[in-house]
Amino acid sequence: MGGEAGNLETFLKWASQLGISDSTNPLQSTTALCLGNSLFVSHFPDAGGRGLAAARELRKGELILRVPKSALMTRESLLTDQKLAISVNGYSHLSSTQILAVCLLAEIDKGKASMWYPYLVQLPRSYNILASFTWFETQALQVEDAVWAAEKARSKAELDWKESVPVMKELELRPQLLTFKSWLWASATISSRTLHIPWDDAGCLCPVGDFFNYAAPEEAMPCSEDLRLTDGGYEEDISAYCFYARKSYKIGEQVEPPTKCLKLVQPYLCQLEENEGENSVEVHKSSCLLVGLGEKRAFQTRREVLLSYGTYTNLELLEHYGFILDMNPNDKAFIELDAEICSSSSWSKDTLYIQQDGKPSFTLLSALRLWATPPNQRKSVAHYAYSGSQLSAENEMSAMRWMAKNCQILLNKFPTKVEDDDLLLHIIDKMQNFPLPKEVEYEQMMLAFGGEVGAFFEANGLQKGGSGGDITFSRKMIRSIERWKLVVQWRLRYKKILVDCISYCTEVVDFLSSENLLPNRSNNT
Repeated sequence: MGGEAGNLETFLKWASQLGISDSTNPLQSTTALCLGNSLFVSHFPDAGGRGLAAARELRKGELILRVPKSALMTRESLLTDQKLAISVNGYSHLSSTQILAVCLLAEIDKGKASMWYPYLVQLPRSYNILASFTWFETQALQVEDAVWAAEKARSKAELDWKESVPVMKELELRPQLLTFKSWLWASATISSRTLHIPWDDAGCLCPVGDFFNYAAPEEAMPCSEDLRLTDGGYEEDISAYCFYARKSYKIGEQVEPPTKCLKLVQPYLCQLEENEGENSVEVHKSSCLLVGLGEKRAFQTRREVLLSYGTYTNLELLEHYGFILDMNPNDKAFIELDAEICSSSSWSKDTLYIQQDGKPSFTLLSALRLWATPPNQRKSVAHYAYSGSQLSAENEMSAMRWMAKNCQILLNKFPTKVEDDDLLLHIIDKMQNFPLPKEVEYEQMMLAFGGEVGAFFEANGLQKGGSGGDITFSRKMIRSIERWKLVVQWRLRYKKILVDCISYCTEVVDFLSSENLLPNRSNNT
């Protein structure tokens, strides 16, 4: 453990030497590490694992981390290697992102000789982005749009890899770094960790800055892939990437300020090792917690400092970053719409969706109201529909009934129901908590949820132990369980949006029906 702690401490000292600092005045920093004035590394098991916690009271909009340009890993900084630059320049057809991935693997190949080694050993060992999904995991998404997105991401990654192999062979990288598995790791690192910089559309890897975990924007905002980070950016006047607090952290909400002689316990450690007979890029991940030396106690009052990368649905977060949010205000569910609904209004199709709370989006409701209007009357009432006004009670009920009916039709098409997915998540949790179940427990799981559980074990080449009847879970299988759980969580949230939509539409119809009955009752009396 002491060696692992030394790796993180060495990294933070290395980062400090490059000018990375969380001090409002770097010249007056109170620590030899780059953190400790405003932030420090901690572990948040319910929010992505390792992250940054507040070490003092922070004000919204306050500068909390500064990373100079010289500390950013970019194509420009990596191509100072003449051999690398000469080889890469001969492959002009490669995209900027492909070149950055090649450069990253070339740095990995250097091992401890790379100036970036202290940073490289902090990178995750694997990622759960869509491109890494197996056929089983992709099909388990169940929703056609999600399956298509995963297949597309995988195909693009394979094409990028095949186009890049020649230059990597020319660079004489180690054989294990030429594999698709290593390419997936490099491209996932870039997809999930790079930040926007104005001079390179491939972005940059930002040591320490990529320790921040994600928080969804509190208000909807346009999402731009060129301007992903909303709580920071590269500032030309000081030639540094600057990060700002997205909210205030009051006294009592942040982590207790660290005492002197802090000891870093169980940090993340990355290294190249042999994995199941095949060399690959590996990162050993364990919990990371700051503990006051001599006190040996965790800071229970710590408050994580989060940043927003922009507005993303859970499927987009899964595609680019490899995680989803339990409560994502920007999540959406798209359902198949009749051609007449789409053509009845001028709204773009990508705005016609069901919101995370189950309500139709403003534009979807507007389109449905126009669709439910006789064609010869649509022009005269279009301005009311576009302004968000109800056209009539009968029109509103028609729109709501259509929504409820088609959400139910879609739910009926899925091979599993909401309650099935809830049960399956419990089974997966059990598999994660007890990775070596007895054969009798395996048989019980098959009986309870035979189809998908059986397909999972078959896809991962389940091996039953000898005399003890245990089931052997390989490291590869444990990672697959993690991705499978993400898949089931994603599709369950999608289905719950549809269920909530049905409930909402039914309530609207019931309310309007009762309102329409009131005048008739009055007349009868």
